[in-house]
Amino acid sequence: MSDRRIDSHPILPPLTSERIDFTFNGEALQARKGEVISSALYAAGISIFGHHHKDHGPQGIYCVNGQCSQYTVVADGRPVKSCMVPVSPGMSVQSCEDHPALSEVEASASSPDVPDIEVQVLIIGGGPAGVCAANELGRLGIECLIVDDKQELGGKLGLQTHNFFGSVADCYAGMRGMDIGTRLAEEVGALPTVDVWLDSTVVGAFCDGKFGVAGPQGYRLVSPHATLITCGAREKSLSFPGCDLPGVYGAGAFQTLVNRDQVRCAEKLFIIGGGNVGLIGAYHALQAGIDVVGLVEALPRCGGYKVHEDKIKRLGVPIWTRHTVLRVEGDEKVERVITAAIDDKFQPIAGTERAFEVDTVLVAVGLSPVDELLVKAREYGMKVMAAGDTNEIAEASAAIFSGKITGRKLARDLGFDVPIPSDWESFGEMLKHHGSEPVAYEAPVIDTPVYPLLRCVQEIPCNPCIEACPHDLISMPGSILALPDFAGLCEGCGQCVIACPGLAINLVHNDYDPTGEKALLTLPFEFEDEVIPFGAEVVTTDMEGNEVGTGTVIAVRKREDQDRRKLLMLEVPGTDKFLVAGFRIREPWQGEPVEGEAPDADPMVCRCERVRKSEIVTAIRDGVRDMNQLKAVVRSGMGGCGGKTCTELVMRLYREEGVDPSEVTQPSIRPLVAEVHLGDFVRTSDKEGD
Repeated sequence: MSDRRIDSHPILPPLTSERIDFTFNGEALQARKGEVISSALYAAGISIFGHHHKDHGPQGIYCVNGQCSQYTVVADGRPVKSCMVPVSPGMSVQSCEDHPALSEVEASASSPDVPDIEVQVLIIGGGPAGVCAANELGRLGIECLIVDDKQELGGKLGLQTHNFFGSVADCYAGMRGMDIGTRLAEEVGALPTVDVWLDSTVVGAFCDGKFGVAGPQGYRLVSPHATLITCGAREKSLSFPGCDLPGVYGAGAFQTLVNRDQVRCAEKLFIIGGGNVGLIGAYHALQAGIDVVGLVEALPRCGGYKVHEDKIKRLGVPIWTRHTVLRVEGDEKVERVITAAIDDKFQPIAGTERAFEVDTVLVAVGLSPVDELLVKAREYGMKVMAAGDTNEIAEASAAIFSGKITGRKLARDLGFDVPIPSDWESFGEMLKHHGSEPVAYEAPVIDTPVYPLLRCVQEIPCNPCIEACPHDLISMPGSILALPDFAGLCEGCGQCVIACPGLAINLVHNDYDPTGEKALLTLPFEFEDEVIPFGAEVVTTDMEGNEVGTGTVIAVRKREDQDRRKLLMLEVPGTDKFLVAGFRIREPWQGEPVEGEAPDADPMVCRCERVRKSEIVTAIRDGVRDMNQLKAVVRSGMGGCGGKTCTELVMRLYREEGVDPSEVTQPSIRPLVAEVHLGDFVRTSDKEGD
């Protein structure tokens, strides 16, 4: 079995090389120490974890965040979510389809006493918002308990190898997300009044004001005086023919495999969705040596920051707006994806179908707040607040600042006299800004030996370039949402090129060739050296990825103070110096035309129970308007995830059938909101005969 782990990466440090033995369906495999089951299987080239008992459909990963259940396996006789449980030495992992005998719990059947822990503040979720709130509260000496279902704090920050936007002074802008996560965890770990329960899941909010927590210590109750819920978000899913094939999964799941666990989980990748998650996922894939065949976006322009879009276009990744994926095809797993252009009503345009041979399709069509506990806590009248994506979907920088503000608000509610600066609320709203309509870019002509070209043409909350310039030559009049402006005599230090999170700045060296026939550019570069070696001739591109000409790499500057970003010196014709913004590392491909009629298909909607579109549409047409009744009739939402991945898809079908959403009763939220082993509720007796 091949090892698909990433041995070298331009940004990530190598993981431990220590290996442990385990088996999957009797086959001997190895995992990295601390690696979760799903990542160890993918590293061994195994993407099919089993087959569903209903229709023998192949089962793989989707969210890798504990929010779905289709990657359930049996580990040492115990059903577990493979993305949440680390491999232990000698572990026996089996597919659920074989129905292996489950382990028995040797314990008293009597109702045990459940520990009940009282705490001033319970923080549910250890991502950026939760940890920042804990830092604010802990510095005031307030007793806090953070409960998180992962193995370490930081949430999705640990998956982000890129530099963050935002404010340098207020939310760590310019730092890489994974470094921000490490810093925040270290800060909260130094606070004596903050306790942390990892590998622990809050599974219910109850009418007596308590929360149930399942974790390594068994089931416990927590009675907080106040609660902050920062559970983050889950990835939205799509329903199209082939959406349930192994190899179709969320972009966040992909980042977990590639950036956290360093597994090269794909060879040829296609992305659905042009928001920041999809665009950043494409960039991360390229850094990991994975080919990104293309990206489609249904809207007229990508919803993510234009600098993210431009940087992958420059590298050779084609982006098709006003396009969609019609279907994914393959025998047991993804083999090809079929796309088409769409009209103003989002309907496919006949004759525009194209086929691409790929092994992975990432779904990056937005996020939904993980707010079930928040809804129930408010229903029961508990003192509760929310921050981060649980409160409102936004960028991680906004979640960081949201945690700071909400932490201080909670402290005030608890009677602590803590200031909240008057401009914090407005600044927090600014960090949520999705970006203005881009403006046209025109390169300035400046008669100095060297100067920067700032290809930032969209108002987004970002100021690292201002802070980086040692001579204060870059400014943003008004606020950090303004476009950067340059004025003065640049010394060519390259600090702005290093600092820009969007890789949107390069230097022009006018003094390189007195004749003007050649010009020298300094460009940012975040790939392994062999991708563009010294002396290589490359295809140069403009800021939006259009081919300009060719250039030659004459030097690469690598220093510790460049935060793992290289400065590549590129010689180009003098006539190209204002046009060239980057270079290709792959050649764009437009796919193959599709011949013949599309096969009839009935796409999957509910992954857990394998409920297809036709079954749900039939029930809707029969008059079902209560999703609880729908659950009883067709079993949608009955599976292990509790409807987390299919509820929005079902609501879309109601709208397609002409049913006003206000006429539909939403599914009831009941404990337990996550799967819990019954053995977690049982405690062994200390007395013989009990």
